[in-house]
Amino acid sequence: MRDSIKQEDDFGCGIACVAFVLSKTYRSVINEKIELKAKTRGFLCRELTAILKENGYLYSYHYLKACKKRDIKQEGTIVYIQKSKRYPDGHYLTRHKDYWMDPWINLQRDGNLSNAISGYRRKLPGKAIYYLLPTNEDC
Repeated sequence: MRDSIKQEDDFGCGIACVAFVLSKTYRSVINEKIELKAKTRGFLCRELTAILKENGYLYSYHYLKACKKRDIKQEGTIVYIQKSKRYPDGHYLTRHKDYWMDPWINLQRDGNLSNAISGYRRKLPGKAIYYLLPTNEDC
């Protein structure tokens, strides 16, 4: 299995997922504008799809309806799980094979990023509400 990608900023889970899809490092995807968002507020789905498009990957994003849950099992899909006690700002994960790549799998309540590790999990750690789906078209 491919190496997972750890988020290196407090709100960098979306960028780590994008880096995973692109088979790049976290730092190679970051520029000054992106890094500011990764440190302060995180990313909307449309912002992540724009970054993917700039790198030659065409994605669309959608609200996850119950009838579409099987769509999120497609390779390369990125999901956003809703805000919760454990994830007060929500969290992004990426589908790889039969697993979810989690850029901060050991997230603790203290939110100490210096101890963060990434990894794979079988189930999503919360309710997915949005997803970014790869399309088969070239940009």
